Amino acid sequence: MKIVFLDSAIINPGDISWDGMQRLGSLEVRKRTSKAEAAEVIGDAEAVFTDSFAIDRELMEACPSLKFIGISATGFNHVDLEAAKELGIAVANVPAYAAEAVAQHAVALLLAVTNKINIYNEAVCDGEWQQSRDYTFIKAPLTLLAGKSIGIIGYGDIGSKVAQIADALGMKVNIYSRDKEAAIGSNVVSLNCPLTEENRGMVNHDFIAKMKEGAILINTARGGLVDEAALAEALKSGKLSGAGLDVLAQEPPANSPLVGLKNCIITPHIGFIPLETRRVVIETCEKNLASFIDGGKLNRLV
Repeated sequence: MKIVFLDSAIINPGDISWDGMQRLGSLEVRKRTSKAEAAEVIGDAEAVFTDSFAIDRELMEACPSLKFIGISATGFNHVDLEAAKELGIAVANVPAYAAEAVAQHAVALLLAVTNKINIYNEAVCDGEWQQSRDYTFIKAPLTLLAGKSIGIIGYGDIGSKVAQIADALGMKVNIYSRDKEAAIGSNVVSLNCPLTEENRGMVNHDFIAKMKEGAILINTARGGLVDEAALAEALKSGKLSGAGLDVLAQEPPANSPLVGLKNCIITPHIGFIPLETRRVVIETCEKNLASFIDGGKLNRLV
């Protein structure tokens, strides 16, 4: 079997072995593939893996040998499932692999906002603590999370783990699906839900107006959930005291109004990036393909 991985640069930049996949067939691994060259690259391959590369009906029809599409992620909106089903192409993904990692990152962003980690590290590096007359140096206020409330929007694998960590920190957990008003009105609101057409831009002016004064927004889900102009306005006015974001509407960002705001911490979509997590992805991709070869349907979407 000929196997092609179209875009491995992020999920496996070279720190994970491909041995398991190579045992299943002749493997070609590409860091990136352009849309223009995709059909030629796939050629007569029977199995193709994609991380974020879009595989549409046109590409499937241009590659008649294609029998299996493996997605090295949980999300599958970049693969036309309807076309795959009609063309008899199996599609499998990697469900819930990053729950622990993304939950950890969500809380890391929250702690960075509440404990002003960046501000204090920069102050020490700039020599401000060294010039202090006291043993400590106070530049910005810190926030105690114990006793505060957190609203979890999206109480799935990731959201439930964020809730567990928040509970361990002494926070009161409010779940959006059970009590929307309490969740939105919490001291912290954490977005952990998938992006759909129904909830696109849900964190807008109206949503923010219902949030508690000085609340914190954490988003490790999808950037499209947030109206960035509305969030930037709320951060500048003080309506919200801070935000911790691992995702933006456009990635990488071009003209996001959030980049550079002092009370907005942004990381470049790295919540899923720990080696241990990515190793699970590659191993699951191998198992999915092996299952298909054996006539099974492990993690099949189609």
